[in-house]
Amino acid sequence: MAAMATVPSYTPSLWVRLCHALPRLDLTMQMRDNIFVPDSWEYQQTLLVLSSLSAIALVLSLLVVLSFLIHYCCCHRGDRTEGSEEEEEDEDGSTGHGYSGRKGRGICCVTWVSVAAVTLCCVAIGVGFYGNSEANDGMYQLTSSLLTANYTLASIDLLVSDTITGLQLSVSGPLSTMEELFTGSKPFLVSTRNCRRLSENVVSLLSSLSLVRSGDSGLWNSSNSSGAPMAALTPAPPSMAPTTAPAGGAMPSPFSPGWAATTLMVNEDYRWLSYVLLLLLDLIVCLFILLGLAKQARWLLILMTVLAWLALFLSWGSLGLETATVVALSDFCTDPNTFVLNSTHFNSGTSSDVLDYYLTCSSRMSSPFQQILTQSQRALSNIHTHLSNLDRNALPQFPKAERSLREVQQILNSTEGNFHQLVALLNCRGLSKDYVDSLKGLCYDGMEGLLYLSLYSFLSALAFTAILCSLPGAWRSFPSENEEYEDSDSESEDPFTSHQARRQTTTGSQRGALPPFYNYPGAGWTPPFSSAPPLPTPNVSSNGNPGYESLPLTDRQSPPPSYSPSMLTGYGGNQSHPNPAHSRNLYSR
Repeated sequence: MAAMATVPSYTPSLWVRLCHALPRLDLTMQMRDNIFVPDSWEYQQTLLVLSSLSAIALVLSLLVVLSFLIHYCCCHRGDRTEGSEEEEEDEDGSTGHGYSGRKGRGICCVTWVSVAAVTLCCVAIGVGFYGNSEANDGMYQLTSSLLTANYTLASIDLLVSDTITGLQLSVSGPLSTMEELFTGSKPFLVSTRNCRRLSENVVSLLSSLSLVRSGDSGLWNSSNSSGAPMAALTPAPPSMAPTTAPAGGAMPSPFSPGWAATTLMVNEDYRWLSYVLLLLLDLIVCLFILLGLAKQARWLLILMTVLAWLALFLSWGSLGLETATVVALSDFCTDPNTFVLNSTHFNSGTSSDVLDYYLTCSSRMSSPFQQILTQSQRALSNIHTHLSNLDRNALPQFPKAERSLREVQQILNSTEGNFHQLVALLNCRGLSKDYVDSLKGLCYDGMEGLLYLSLYSFLSALAFTAILCSLPGAWRSFPSENEEYEDSDSESEDPFTSHQARRQTTTGSQRGALPPFYNYPGAGWTPPFSSAPPLPTPNVSSNGNPGYESLPLTDRQSPPPSYSPSMLTGYGGNQSHPNPAHSRNLYSR
């Protein structure tokens, strides 16, 4: 079917036109058109081909990761023997933590690659949260517009049914009574029968409104035998109006916007929650990978590697679904009137003229219900004229007909009020506005959100591919348990010596060890309690540095050692000149 007139106040966006212009191939690699026909197998094949591109990208990612694993597992085995031969040379340039210079450079490179991949993943997560929010906003606007349209259609349905029911009450109740009372007066009987005929004519005209409900013959045949007067109709707002879903979740035969809104809201809740969980999974994996690299915890990186594999598959899988959804949505948003016309006409049998009037709402088009509403308005006006004549002329002669006449007038007043509301609701402006709002929510915000989600899936898939390629290198660069034990043993030999001091000691031993201080020429041993301590004469070592090994602690500007009284007593008893006063003078310095 040819495309209908364009929708007012709606223009397909640039992204919609670009995605709609993508070439379409079926499974036999033949070109197909891009008309949105979701029930067609040829159209479904084009979407499957576009979704398969993400599967191809997944295979390429697996090949890249597998090549890196083979590189780390097989090609680096020879480096272990070379590393054991060059271990002594590497220890000279090590950092003191059990790493060689080559290992230090390796862990630095792997760490920065992992950090860059995690940063890219975090950027993708931010894009994903924004896209998920935009898609949710678009679906919320779509469902709100559908609920408003459902409220309008329900109001029209209730107004028509209420009007028909009221006229049926007037025909079966008070008008029949008035005919019996006016049997002896022919002019009054003719006026009463004209009111009856006009009421039946209005019922017949209103029942022909195909927009309200088709195929429901029991809508207005039921009459209220109680004869109660008809009240003004006040339908429930969209938030309170019940929307019953058909059993089994199948689409109802007459298309219902309320059913569509309820189904979309339920599916959107599950979609939004699924993406939030996927984004949180990616965020947790990225943060714990950074923690594992900082703490050099192999078990944590192994666990995060398993989760990274899961995130990689989920990212490429979601990208395939998003690609098919974006392309299908672009096809629909390019020409939405054609699909709405075909699908609604197929489900409910509504005429194309009625749909054309409400979808386009052009000022040059007349309402398809204009003739029906005009004839109904004239009939109600004629009924009101006949009742006025009867009120003026028949009641003085037939006072018993006053009650029946008042009931008919009350029903007629309520019918005219409902009829004016019906004329306003049948105007195209309200439903057309809801239709345009739903298109803007779906094709603007929804399309933008899906594009951002596609970008998130692509960036996160690339990030996790890089992470899986770099993590095996991080494992190899981490120190093993033997290296950690050797490093801890070397530190336990002298807990007060720093790594820098040990490196200086090692460097000094290679340049040439200094002779012991007691081998220096001119150096002599002086008793610690001598009454005449030697003068500070620093010796000169072999490398030109003065040696202060033979000087007392006080002359070397060092704090004196601490001695307990028992040690002083035991040690002073063995001296040749025990002098307690001298000892006190020594400790008073």
